[in-house]
Amino acid sequence: MKKLVNIYLTTAAVAIFAFALTSCNKSSSLIDPATKDASSASVATTTTGDILIAASTTTSGSLTTSATKDSVFLMHACAPGLHTDTVALSALSTTITTYLTTNYSGYTFQKAFKIINPAGTVIGYVVAINYNGKPVGLKFDASGAFIQVLEQRERNDHDGPGWHMGGRFDNRNGMHPDTIALSALPSAIKSYFTANYATDTLLHAVVTKDTTYIVFSANKGLFATSFNSKLVFLKRIQLYPRPIKTPVLQANLPAAISTYLTTTYAGYVFDKAFVEKVNGVVSKYVVLIDASGTRYAVQFDATGTFIKSTTIK
Repeated sequence: MKKLVNIYLTTAAVAIFAFALTSCNKSSSLIDPATKDASSASVATTTTGDILIAASTTTSGSLTTSATKDSVFLMHACAPGLHTDTVALSALSTTITTYLTTNYSGYTFQKAFKIINPAGTVIGYVVAINYNGKPVGLKFDASGAFIQVLEQRERNDHDGPGWHMGGRFDNRNGMHPDTIALSALPSAIKSYFTANYATDTLLHAVVTKDTTYIVFSANKGLFATSFNSKLVFLKRIQLYPRPIKTPVLQANLPAAISTYLTTTYAGYVFDKAFVEKVNGVVSKYVVLIDASGTRYAVQFDATGTFIKSTTIK
Protein backbone atom coordinates (compact mmCIF):
# COMPACT_ATOMS: atom_id res chain seq x y z
CA MET A 1 0.00 0.00 0.00
CA LYS A 2 1.08 3.59 -0.45
CA LYS A 3 2.12 5.47 2.64
CA LEU A 4 0.65 8.79 3.60
CA VAL A 5 2.65 11.54 5.23
CA ASN A 6 0.45 14.05 7.03
CA ILE A 7 1.42 17.72 6.77
CA TYR A 8 -0.87 19.96 8.83
CA LEU A 9 -1.32 23.52 7.62
CA THR A 10 -3.18 26.55 8.94
CA THR A 11 -4.92 28.94 6.63
CA ALA A 12 -3.69 31.85 8.71
CA ALA A 13 0.04 31.11 8.65
CA VAL A 14 -0.02 28.43 5.96
CA ALA A 15 2.71 26.63 7.85
CA ILE A 16 3.32 22.92 8.06
CA PHE A 17 3.22 21.70 11.65
CA ALA A 18 3.72 17.95 11.71
CA PHE A 19 4.76 14.99 9.66
CA ALA A 20 4.55 11.26 10.14
CA LEU A 21 6.34 8.95 7.76
CA THR A 22 6.55 5.22 7.35
CA SER A 23 8.17 3.00 4.75
CA CYS A 24 7.02 2.74 1.16
CA ASN A 25 6.29 -0.95 1.36
CA LYS A 26 2.90 -2.38 0.49
CA SER A 27 0.29 -3.61 2.95
CA SER A 28 0.57 -0.96 5.62
CA SER A 29 -1.15 2.29 6.48
CA LEU A 30 -0.52 5.56 8.25
CA ILE A 31 -2.39 6.52 11.44
CA ASP A 32 -2.91 10.18 12.17
CA PRO A 33 -0.08 11.13 14.55
CA ALA A 34 -2.35 13.57 16.38
CA THR A 35 -4.96 10.97 17.30
CA LYS A 36 -3.08 7.65 17.23
CA ASP A 37 -6.50 6.18 16.52
CA ALA A 38 -6.66 3.27 14.11
CA SER A 39 -10.32 4.02 13.49
CA SER A 40 -9.56 7.64 12.59
CA ALA A 41 -10.62 8.92 9.19
CA SER A 42 -6.97 9.79 8.66
CA VAL A 43 -6.04 6.13 8.28
CA ALA A 44 -5.48 5.78 4.57
CA THR A 45 -3.99 3.21 2.27
CA THR A 46 -3.27 3.04 -1.43
CA THR A 47 -2.27 0.26 -3.76
CA THR A 48 0.93 1.09 -5.65
CA GLY A 49 3.52 1.68 -2.94
CA ASP A 50 4.06 5.43 -3.39
CA ILE A 51 4.15 8.03 -0.60
CA LEU A 52 1.38 10.61 -0.37
CA ILE A 53 1.86 13.71 1.75
CA ALA A 54 -1.34 15.13 3.23
CA ALA A 55 -1.86 18.77 4.18
CA SER A 56 -4.96 19.53 6.26
CA THR A 57 -6.17 23.07 6.76
CA THR A 58 -8.47 24.79 9.21
CA THR A 59 -10.28 28.09 9.06
CA SER A 60 -9.43 29.03 12.63
CA GLY A 61 -5.67 28.65 12.39
CA SER A 62 -5.59 25.66 14.74
CA LEU A 63 -3.98 22.29 14.22
CA THR A 64 -6.32 19.69 12.79
CA THR A 65 -6.57 16.30 14.45
CA SER A 66 -7.31 14.30 11.36
CA ALA A 67 -7.00 14.58 7.62
CA THR A 68 -10.08 16.23 6.15
CA LYS A 69 -11.69 16.19 2.76
CA ASP A 70 -9.66 19.25 1.72
CA SER A 71 -6.32 17.59 2.46
CA VAL A 72 -3.57 17.84 -0.14
CA PHE A 73 -1.25 15.00 -1.09
CA LEU A 74 2.13 15.08 -2.77
CA MET A 75 2.10 12.17 -5.17
CA HIS A 76 4.68 9.53 -6.06
CA ALA A 77 7.40 10.63 -3.68
CA CYS A 78 8.63 7.09 -3.05
CA ALA A 79 8.47 3.74 -4.82
CA PRO A 80 7.53 0.35 -3.29
CA GLY A 81 10.24 -1.53 -1.46
CA LEU A 82 12.13 1.58 -0.31
CA HIS A 83 12.62 2.89 3.21
CA THR A 84 12.37 6.54 4.25
CA ASP A 85 13.70 8.51 7.17
CA THR A 86 13.51 12.18 8.15
CA VAL A 87 16.53 14.42 7.70
CA ALA A 88 17.22 17.91 9.04
CA LEU A 89 17.62 20.91 6.76
CA SER A 90 21.19 21.30 8.03
CA ALA A 91 21.96 17.76 6.88
CA LEU A 92 20.89 18.39 3.28
CA SER A 93 23.62 18.97 0.73
CA THR A 94 24.46 22.49 -0.37
CA THR A 95 23.33 21.44 -3.83
CA ILE A 96 19.77 21.03 -2.53
CA THR A 97 19.72 24.13 -0.34
CA THR A 98 21.22 26.25 -3.11
CA TYR A 99 18.56 24.97 -5.50
CA LEU A 100 15.81 25.90 -3.05
CA THR A 101 17.23 29.36 -2.36
CA THR A 102 17.74 30.07 -6.06
CA ASN A 103 14.38 28.83 -7.28
CA TYR A 104 12.12 29.51 -4.28
CA SER A 105 13.47 32.71 -2.76
CA GLY A 106 11.93 33.32 0.66
CA TYR A 107 10.72 29.72 1.06
CA THR A 108 10.05 28.15 4.45
CA PHE A 109 11.51 24.70 5.05
CA GLN A 110 9.00 22.17 6.39
CA LYS A 111 10.38 18.65 6.28
CA ALA A 112 12.79 16.46 4.37
CA PHE A 113 13.21 12.72 3.93
CA LYS A 114 15.99 10.54 2.62
CA ILE A 115 14.93 7.58 0.49
CA ILE A 116 16.86 4.40 1.23
CA ASN A 117 16.96 1.20 -0.81
CA PRO A 118 16.95 -2.33 0.70
CA ALA A 119 20.75 -2.33 0.73
CA GLY A 120 20.72 0.69 3.05
CA THR A 121 21.96 3.14 0.41
CA VAL A 122 20.45 6.62 0.19
CA ILE A 123 19.14 6.99 -3.35
CA GLY A 124 17.35 10.33 -3.08
CA TYR A 125 15.58 12.97 -1.06
CA VAL A 126 12.10 14.50 -0.83
CA VAL A 127 11.86 18.05 0.51
CA ALA A 128 8.61 19.79 1.45
CA ILE A 129 8.63 23.59 1.61
CA ASN A 130 6.12 26.38 1.93
CA TYR A 131 6.34 28.95 -0.85
CA ASN A 132 4.03 31.95 -1.18
CA GLY A 133 1.46 30.31 1.10
CA LYS A 134 1.42 26.96 -0.72
CA PRO A 135 3.07 23.60 -0.06
CA VAL A 136 5.59 22.46 -2.66
CA GLY A 137 7.18 19.02 -2.73
CA LEU A 138 10.46 18.47 -4.57
CA LYS A 139 12.43 15.34 -5.32
CA PHE A 140 16.23 15.16 -5.60
CA ASP A 141 18.65 12.36 -6.39
CA ALA A 142 21.35 11.09 -4.05
CA SER A 143 23.80 13.76 -5.19
CA GLY A 144 21.25 16.51 -4.53
CA ALA A 145 20.42 17.15 -8.17
CA PHE A 146 16.81 18.23 -8.76
CA ILE A 147 14.56 15.60 -10.32
CA GLN A 148 10.98 16.88 -10.23
CA VAL A 149 8.23 18.89 -8.59
CA LEU A 150 5.74 16.42 -7.12
CA GLU A 151 2.11 16.56 -8.17
CA GLN A 152 -0.47 17.51 -5.54
CA ARG A 153 -3.99 16.17 -5.25
CA GLU A 154 -6.82 16.82 -2.84
CA ARG A 155 -7.77 14.02 -0.44
CA ASN A 156 -10.75 12.75 -2.41
CA ASP A 157 -8.88 13.03 -5.72
CA HIS A 158 -5.82 10.89 -5.05
CA ASP A 159 -7.26 8.32 -7.45
CA GLY A 160 -8.64 9.02 -10.91
CA PRO A 161 -7.87 12.18 -12.89
CA GLY A 162 -6.64 14.06 -9.82
CA TRP A 163 -9.10 16.95 -9.71
CA HIS A 164 -12.78 17.83 -9.46
CA MET A 165 -14.80 20.86 -10.51
CA GLY A 166 -14.64 23.53 -7.84
CA GLY A 167 -11.50 22.01 -6.32
CA ARG A 168 -8.18 23.78 -5.95
CA PHE A 169 -6.80 22.01 -9.02
CA ASP A 170 -9.83 22.33 -11.31
CA ASN A 171 -7.75 24.15 -13.91
CA ARG A 172 -6.55 20.67 -14.87
CA ASN A 173 -9.71 20.38 -16.95
CA GLY A 174 -7.83 22.28 -19.67
CA MET A 175 -10.43 25.04 -19.90
CA HIS A 176 -8.15 27.71 -18.36
CA PRO A 177 -10.69 29.05 -15.84
CA ASP A 178 -7.96 31.23 -14.33
CA THR A 179 -7.33 33.22 -17.52
CA ILE A 180 -8.65 36.77 -17.57
CA ALA A 181 -9.01 38.84 -20.72
CA LEU A 182 -6.64 41.80 -20.84
CA SER A 183 -9.64 44.05 -21.47
CA ALA A 184 -11.20 42.76 -18.23
CA LEU A 185 -8.24 43.63 -16.01
CA PRO A 186 -9.24 45.92 -13.12
CA SER A 187 -8.72 49.59 -13.87
CA ALA A 188 -6.28 49.89 -10.96
CA ILE A 189 -3.93 47.40 -12.64
CA LYS A 190 -4.22 49.11 -16.00
CA SER A 191 -3.50 52.45 -14.35
CA TYR A 192 -0.45 50.98 -12.63
CA PHE A 193 0.99 49.85 -15.95
CA THR A 194 0.24 53.22 -17.54
CA ALA A 195 2.02 55.03 -14.74
CA ASN A 196 4.98 52.68 -14.28
CA TYR A 197 5.43 50.56 -17.40
CA ALA A 198 3.79 52.58 -20.13
CA THR A 199 5.83 50.97 -22.90
CA ASP A 200 4.95 47.40 -21.89
CA THR A 201 2.92 45.30 -24.31
CA LEU A 202 0.43 43.29 -22.27
CA LEU A 203 0.34 39.69 -23.48
CA HIS A 204 -1.60 37.53 -21.04
CA ALA A 205 -3.15 37.59 -17.56
CA VAL A 206 -4.33 35.07 -14.96
CA VAL A 207 -6.04 35.16 -11.57
CA THR A 208 -4.82 32.60 -9.03
CA LYS A 209 -6.90 30.80 -6.41
CA ASP A 210 -5.96 33.41 -3.81
CA THR A 211 -7.10 36.19 -6.21
CA THR A 212 -3.59 37.29 -7.10
CA TYR A 213 -3.42 38.83 -10.56
CA ILE A 214 -0.39 37.99 -12.69
CA VAL A 215 0.10 40.00 -15.87
CA PHE A 216 2.62 38.90 -18.47
CA SER A 217 4.06 41.63 -20.63
CA ALA A 218 6.96 42.39 -22.96
CA ASN A 219 9.23 45.40 -22.96
CA LYS A 220 13.01 45.00 -22.73
CA GLY A 221 12.32 41.41 -21.81
CA LEU A 222 9.39 39.20 -20.87
CA PHE A 223 7.97 40.03 -17.43
CA ALA A 224 5.47 38.73 -14.90
CA THR A 225 3.96 41.48 -12.75
CA SER A 226 1.74 40.45 -9.86
CA PHE A 227 -0.89 42.25 -7.77
CA ASN A 228 -2.66 41.05 -4.64
CA SER A 229 -6.41 40.67 -4.15
CA LYS A 230 -6.62 44.36 -3.21
CA LEU A 231 -4.94 45.22 -6.53
CA VAL A 232 -1.76 46.40 -4.82
CA PHE A 233 1.50 45.80 -6.70
CA LEU A 234 3.49 42.84 -5.32
CA LYS A 235 6.48 42.23 -7.54
CA ARG A 236 7.83 42.16 -11.07
CA ILE A 237 10.01 39.30 -12.34
CA GLN A 238 11.96 39.16 -15.58
CA LEU A 239 11.30 35.80 -17.22
CA TYR A 240 13.37 36.30 -20.35
CA PRO A 241 15.97 38.96 -21.27
CA ARG A 242 14.43 39.90 -24.60
CA PRO A 243 10.87 40.97 -25.55
CA ILE A 244 9.52 37.62 -26.69
CA LYS A 245 5.94 38.19 -27.85
CA THR A 246 4.89 35.61 -30.44
CA PRO A 247 2.49 33.02 -28.98
CA VAL A 248 2.73 29.37 -29.94
CA LEU A 249 0.12 26.66 -29.43
CA GLN A 250 0.88 23.81 -27.07
CA ALA A 251 0.37 21.35 -29.94
CA ASN A 252 3.07 23.10 -31.95
CA LEU A 253 5.77 22.85 -29.29
CA PRO A 254 8.58 20.33 -29.87
CA ALA A 255 7.79 16.91 -28.42
CA ALA A 256 10.86 17.20 -26.19
CA ILE A 257 9.22 20.10 -24.34
CA SER A 258 6.08 18.15 -23.58
CA THR A 259 8.16 15.19 -22.41
CA TYR A 260 10.26 17.36 -20.11
CA LEU A 261 7.26 19.11 -18.57
CA THR A 262 5.34 15.89 -18.02
CA THR A 263 8.34 14.27 -16.35
CA THR A 264 9.49 17.24 -14.28
CA TYR A 265 6.16 18.84 -13.32
CA ALA A 266 3.76 15.92 -12.92
CA GLY A 267 0.15 17.06 -13.21
CA TYR A 268 1.16 20.44 -14.63
CA VAL A 269 -1.28 22.65 -16.52
CA PHE A 270 -0.18 24.41 -19.69
CA ASP A 271 -1.01 28.09 -19.62
CA LYS A 272 0.72 29.94 -22.45
CA ALA A 273 3.85 29.67 -24.60
CA PHE A 274 5.90 32.15 -26.57
CA VAL A 275 8.52 31.59 -29.25
CA GLU A 276 11.48 33.77 -30.17
CA LYS A 277 12.67 33.79 -33.77
CA VAL A 278 15.91 35.25 -35.09
CA ASN A 279 15.80 36.03 -38.81
CA GLY A 280 12.73 33.84 -39.07
CA VAL A 281 14.37 30.85 -37.35
CA VAL A 282 13.17 29.58 -33.97
CA SER A 283 15.67 30.38 -31.24
CA LYS A 284 13.96 29.88 -27.86
CA TYR A 285 10.66 28.94 -26.25
CA VAL A 286 9.22 30.19 -22.96
CA VAL A 287 6.37 28.07 -21.59
CA LEU A 288 4.13 29.27 -18.76
CA ILE A 289 2.71 26.50 -16.57
CA ASP A 290 0.88 25.92 -13.30
CA ALA A 291 2.21 23.00 -11.24
CA SER A 292 -0.26 22.40 -8.40
CA GLY A 293 -0.81 26.09 -7.76
CA THR A 294 2.77 27.29 -8.22
CA ARG A 295 3.53 29.15 -11.45
CA TYR A 296 6.66 28.65 -13.52
CA ALA A 297 8.15 30.04 -16.72
CA VAL A 298 10.27 27.33 -18.33
CA GLN A 299 12.79 28.11 -21.07
CA PHE A 300 13.85 25.75 -23.86
CA ASP A 301 16.08 26.04 -26.90
CA ALA A 302 14.91 25.51 -30.46
CA THR A 303 15.15 21.71 -30.16
CA GLY A 304 13.14 21.62 -26.93
CA THR A 305 16.14 21.13 -24.64
CA PHE A 306 15.60 22.58 -21.18
CA ILE A 307 17.53 25.77 -20.33
CA LYS A 308 16.12 27.12 -17.05
CA SER A 309 13.01 27.51 -14.95
CA THR A 310 11.84 30.65 -13.17
CA THR A 311 9.38 30.40 -10.30
CA ILE A 312 6.76 33.16 -10.58
CA LYS A 313 4.42 32.59 -7.63
